[in-house]
Amino acid sequence: QVQPVESGGGLVQVGGSLRLSCAASDDTSSVYNIGWFRQAPGKEREFVAAISRSGGSIYYSDSVRGRFTISRDNAKNAVYLQMNSLKPEDTAIYQCAASGVVTEVVAQEIYEDAYWGQGTQVTVSS
Repeated sequence: QVQPVESGGGLVQVGGSLRLSCAASDDTSSVYNIGWFRQAPGKEREFVAAISRSGGSIYYSDSVRGRFTISRDNAKNAVYLQMNSLKPEDTAIYQCAASGVVTEVVAQEIYEDAYWGQGTQVTVSS
């Protein structure tokens, strides 16, 4: 089974940028759909962005569309989340999840039995 590992979190000021990475533990990551989720203290987990196995289907939540960009490099077994124009409300723990469901549909439901990373903290200071 694949084990996703997130990196790239940190402390940034409002309006700044960060790039999160989700790396796979083996070279089979190209068969997985990858989703990014975040959870802030006291709030429910939010489905933020996702990219299909081929990279041909992409999803963004309304809260990040136009500011975040998801991409993947299957040769490097990695998926990236470029986050620009960060806001204090983007502060959360960000986790990536790998779904082995054979689909190009980027729906939250396909991550119900996904493999999850440990998460990386993103803090946006005002």
